[in-house]
Amino acid sequence: MAAKQVSTMIKQGFISHSFLSPPPSSPTTTTPYSSLSSPPPSFSDPTPSPPRSNPTLFEMMSEEQSLRPPLENRLQRVQDRVSRVLADAPFQNPSYWGGIGDVKLSIVGDDDVFRVSMDVHRRVLIDRSRFFAEKLRGSVSHSVEICDCDDVEVYVETVVLMYCSDLKRRLIGEDVSRVLGLLKVSAALMFDAGVMSCLEYLEAVPWSEEEEEKVVSLLSELRLDGSMNNVLQRLSAEPSIYSRSDDIFLRLLDGVIQSKDDKSRREMKTLISRLLKEDKSKSKLGNQHNSLDISKDALYNLCHRCITSLILCLSEATCIDETKGDRGVLMAEIAREADNMQWVVDILIDKKMGDEFVKLWADQKELVVLHSKIPTMYRHEISRITAQLCIAIGRGHILVPKDTRYSLLSAWLEALYDDFGWMRRACRSTDKKLIEDGLSQTILTLPLPQQQAILLNWFDRFLNKGDDCPNIQRAFEVWWRRAFIRQYVAESQMQITVCDYPN
Repeated sequence: MAAKQVSTMIKQGFISHSFLSPPPSSPTTTTPYSSLSSPPPSFSDPTPSPPRSNPTLFEMMSEEQSLRPPLENRLQRVQDRVSRVLADAPFQNPSYWGGIGDVKLSIVGDDDVFRVSMDVHRRVLIDRSRFFAEKLRGSVSHSVEICDCDDVEVYVETVVLMYCSDLKRRLIGEDVSRVLGLLKVSAALMFDAGVMSCLEYLEAVPWSEEEEEKVVSLLSELRLDGSMNNVLQRLSAEPSIYSRSDDIFLRLLDGVIQSKDDKSRREMKTLISRLLKEDKSKSKLGNQHNSLDISKDALYNLCHRCITSLILCLSEATCIDETKGDRGVLMAEIAREADNMQWVVDILIDKKMGDEFVKLWADQKELVVLHSKIPTMYRHEISRITAQLCIAIGRGHILVPKDTRYSLLSAWLEALYDDFGWMRRACRSTDKKLIEDGLSQTILTLPLPQQQAILLNWFDRFLNKGDDCPNIQRAFEVWWRRAFIRQYVAESQMQITVCDYPN
């Protein structure tokens, strides 16, 4: 008996409002509804719960004790919220509406524990809801029950909204999640004015990114035909906008490259790079519909412009008068143009379009000559482009023929050696080991005679320059083993034999 009394307290002890009551032991004249799907379900008899097994008295009391605190707290919160909604409900003023409501509307939670009963007016339900108009047609009085409501408070508030003449004003100040709940219930009850008011609200207020996902998900679920188009206009674009993505992207990149404020330029570079990486991640997950398709021509157009700017800057540097005070300005301009070039190349590599740039960079004979004529302090940022390409080749992010790889090193490797010390000291973000590993891997992809020529030249230079020269000992060791310890001799019909020399 004690356990039964505890259970009765849980079910009845927290329903204190005059409009709230525990569920009746057996339905009499009530017409139940279910609210699990949209459109709203039809009248149906409540299905009894399956009988429980016969636990011991100790098990019953233990279960009641373990469930009481969370259940009590949840019921108390639901009761408090519903009480606040009902406090100003218009149907509580019988004189204004011509008497007490002639329909007893009961809303039951999905746990079948919490129940709200309201005396509402049949004419209001019929006028505002096509669902109630169909179900209550021809009846003078009725008792209606809506079962399995996942959020009793929202259902109650939706009924209250049916009494409001100015729904738009009533929704002001509500949060988006709340209005989405009202929209879902209004659609289920075919409360057209409520649906339109919720849509107007959603169209007018800002959304967080989390709320945006909820809005799109619910509207996709409800399928409200053309009435939701205004809400989604902030997310959808005309096909013409997607077709002009190249122009827009080129304009953004050009604006960054032409920027004269270094701080703003760095911030916008970071922003655009992050957005492009997000687009790449979504494409990997299979979301190709809204993927930003940037043409290779647009990016390489920028590459040519950056190279032209570098040539102009270096040409000016060869004629600079060291006695004048414009040296710092020119150094900053060269560094900015080189940084722009690195940024565009990074986008090319990320978009898997960097193969043609390796050949383009290897063919810059004029730029190589100008580079060799000016002091290292002006030019070292340009060698970071070469290092960037070697890192990408060494990681397998750029695939180019061996002749192109060798042309790149033939044109720019000496300059990279000369500038390496300045690169390390002038920029804290320079990753010495990353550059050395990328350079080593790139050299080791070449035919063995080319490896030998490059690495023997590096050996002599490293002995004279020390830390001012990249340390690619690992590549030297691999080449040595390939050349003298473990030789691969190609025979006819593509057969390869392994010859081990004795130690």
